[in-house]
Amino acid sequence: MTALDDLVSVMSRLRAECAWDREQTHRSLVPYLLEESAELVDAIETDDVPGMREELGDVLYQVLFHADIAAAEEGFDIQDVAAATAEKMKRRHPHVFGDSAASTPDEIREQWLEVKAREKASRTSVLDGIPRGMSALALADKLLGRAEQVGVVEAGEAAAVPFESEDELGPLLLALVLSARARGLDAERALRTTLRGLEDEIRAGEPAAS
Repeated sequence: MTALDDLVSVMSRLRAECAWDREQTHRSLVPYLLEESAELVDAIETDDVPGMREELGDVLYQVLFHADIAAAEEGFDIQDVAAATAEKMKRRHPHVFGDSAASTPDEIREQWLEVKAREKASRTSVLDGIPRGMSALALADKLLGRAEQVGVVEAGEAAAVPFESEDELGPLLLALVLSARARGLDAERALRTTLRGLEDEIRAGEPAAS
């Protein structure tokens, strides 16, 4: 038995014998998944290698927890999750597992998007599938990428605020939040409101792009 097999077994036993674990649902576990993911990000960004190993384990445990619930309630288990993910990765990397000639990062990215578009052919908008639970900044980055796809924003367009690095960008963002607080404004809500307008522009630009 591998260590991963042992962890799967531990999860199964806890769900069978621990009252707290047994009563958990996909929804009740969402806060833990978000917290563990955030802790992993923090460990990565601070180059905390021991922390990364621990937090990767905590995120993995959350995946196994959801998969064990699914095995009991939705009819699929962690093996099904692994099999589906392996197949998807093979399908989306034909330059490795197929006969594609894509070799540069840009070519591979375009190929990935093309394969994904075929997989998600039922989607009617480039905005479909974007999780709205993301932070406003992460959502802004995602939406700007979609805006570039439909020509609403020009790819690589330079912004009006001058900075050259993340070390310079961070204090600028913090200053904006500080100014918002001083005026009793909610920076997160303000950006989300603006992003709703960007979504409208993207949707309006899609028919012309297609």
